[in-house]
Amino acid sequence: MEVALYCPICGYYEREEDIIGRRGDYYTNVSVGSLFGELLAFQFAEWLQQMEESKNETSRSDSAGIAGVGREVMRIVEAGAHRGDLARDILGWLRKHRQAIFDRLEYWIVEPSERCRSRQQRRLCDYGNIVHWAQAMAGATGGSSPGSDVPNSAGVQGIIFSNELLDAMPVHLVGWDAKSRVWFEWGVTAQAGRLDWTRMSVGAPGTATQQSSAGVLLSHFDPPIETRLLDMLPDGFTTEVCPAAEKWWRAAARALACGKLLTFDYGLRAEEFFMPERKTGTVRGYHHHQPGSDVLAHPGGQDITAHVNFTAIRTAGESAGLRTEAFLPQAQFLTGIAARIWKEGVSFGEWTPARTRQFQTLTHPEHLGRSFRVLVQSRM
Repeated sequence: MEVALYCPICGYYEREEDIIGRRGDYYTNVSVGSLFGELLAFQFAEWLQQMEESKNETSRSDSAGIAGVGREVMRIVEAGAHRGDLARDILGWLRKHRQAIFDRLEYWIVEPSERCRSRQQRRLCDYGNIVHWAQAMAGATGGSSPGSDVPNSAGVQGIIFSNELLDAMPVHLVGWDAKSRVWFEWGVTAQAGRLDWTRMSVGAPGTATQQSSAGVLLSHFDPPIETRLLDMLPDGFTTEVCPAAEKWWRAAARALACGKLLTFDYGLRAEEFFMPERKTGTVRGYHHHQPGSDVLAHPGGQDITAHVNFTAIRTAGESAGLRTEAFLPQAQFLTGIAARIWKEGVSFGEWTPARTRQFQTLTHPEHLGRSFRVLVQSRM
């Protein structure tokens, strides 16, 4: 999955042609229109303002406070920015409606792909020195030059976020052998000129979490899988484990000195992976908006995605000292932002018919409202 999606030469996300939207392979929040980014910009501005007010209050109550703390740089870090459209929508709204924040903003994009960075730089050329790039999260923690990966002990004071990033991180597939009562890992082999699945070695029979690669992987499920659930699983039941997503989230959590860490993605709670309708797992390929179960076909020619284990992600953040503020459907999160805009009559811009249509697509349960979930964690 990692090679098929991210290989610098033939990876799916390295392709020059448009892979998102009507003429691509799938839709995302950003392809609906600019409203998603504008609503995020409104929420981000509120959070940044609250952080500043909290710092100022602390400074006033602390006789040793540093004068002028309220004028610190504000930082937003986006990971997995693809073409840069979401960054452009967020920055455009902030420049128009929150100039005071925009003038003090550093917008960092974490992007390891040189080709993707080049596309983003072209898309965001109007924003001059406001936008910076880093190859890894450590480079966006402040005090480093654009493109570097030198960590800074101060960390990010602001917002770190991603949109449909974790679901594209490489997963391991594990299957259940009901007769031997062991988990095994699915590997990939080449036979007769094509890729195919093969069972990797298993541990000792009679143990549900044997010390095989599959057993180690299944330890990522918290709470552990109960014996009574194993008794009900059909032979060959398959699910996914994504240590890469957990590792990334912990790194982002450690990089956050003060502020919010959030993501928008397809995903489930841990227990939801073990439903009868998911006996073949959630990993899917997408080509021309059609889902397919053969993710080994056309490597580099189709998107590959798997549902995020939000229980594991949430636990990873909390283990790094973050507090979970919200885990909810996208519809509820975006509706809450829109409700404040409508109720308070704040400066947002005219709510046009086009915005209404976009809002319906982003929040309707038959479109993106239910399938996407939002996790928000914080450190204050």
